[in-house]
Amino acid sequence: MTAETVVDARGERCPLPVIRLARLVQETPDVGVVVLLATDPAAAHDVPAWCRMRGHRYVGARPHADHTAYVVEVVTPSTPEEAR
Repeated sequence: MTAETVVDARGERCPLPVIRLARLVQETPDVGVVVLLATDPAAAHDVPAWCRMRGHRYVGARPHADHTAYVVEVVTPSTPEEAR
């Protein structure tokens, strides 16, 4: 099983959670699975949309009392330019 890398974006507003997720994926080529912790309700739409645009697999959301954990499986290549 692949270890999960956590991005804690709790308290940050759109678009910062997805920007932090994208930055981690770009800077960490072998990241595998990323869990984005977010309190911003827009992340519920932003994370799956970002996954579709970048070709990653949106695994789902894990609701918690004060935040939601969005799980993303990073698929290599991580950018459309690298796929060419």
